Amino acid sequence: MYIIPAIDVLDKKVVRLREGNYDDVTTYAISLEEQIENYHANGTEIVHIIDLNGAKGDFSNQEYLFEIIQKTDMKVQYGGGVRSIEKVKELVDAGVYRVIVGTQAITNPTFLEELSKLNEGRVKYADHIVIAIDVLDEVIKYSGWLESSPIKLIEYIDKCLGLGFFRFLCTDISKDGKLGGAGVELYQKLLDHSPIIKLIGSGGISSMDDIRALNALGRMESCVVGKAIYENKITIEEIKDWNLKSLINF
Repeated sequence: MYIIPAIDVLDKKVVRLREGNYDDVTTYAISLEEQIENYHANGTEIVHIIDLNGAKGDFSNQEYLFEIIQKTDMKVQYGGGVRSIEKVKELVDAGVYRVIVGTQAITNPTFLEELSKLNEGRVKYADHIVIAIDVLDEVIKYSGWLESSPIKLIEYIDKCLGLGFFRFLCTDISKDGKLGGAGVELYQKLLDHSPIIKLIGSGGISSMDDIRALNALGRMESCVVGKAIYENKITIEEIKDWNLKSLINF
């Protein structure tokens, strides 16, 4: 299981939200460029960047973010307001390693069907797509966790799998930003449901013990760690040492 450091950006600042609440923001005294370089200098191969403005439909950050992403040698897993087929193609064709789709895939019944058709061409876009599923008490949330979907969690996963999308970023909102431990029970349920899911865990990871607990599930592909790094609960050196031993090839 690979550890992917996370960087959330709001108004061009590196931040963390508590339980997705835009009114409960912690801002960190480091720039996006500096944080990416910190991870890159310590051997990290992939970084997770979320545009929190974009998640709410405000794209004022995007030019700033794209300029930085295009300069780095890091593989970037990017999300926040990716709501059109054209935007997915633009990002993949520009070299973004993985594109996270969330709200549009939930609210637009035809979006995933249209996106799946891109697999018929030279580039297998499904390899570059991450389906974001943000869950609170098994209810799927979207639009920056501000709205609830009537779609059942397992039903939605089955739809995605049926269309050829197999990589899921699952955030347990009840754990996110609290450093209280990862959503092991939720992830176990999803892994038990399908043998082909590639699952990325997110939310609540506060220590290397949490990392080990996720790894013990046996089939977690990776996990995203954010606040624990900024609060010095998990060091960049620990991430480097763990990832060097990981068998996951990104």
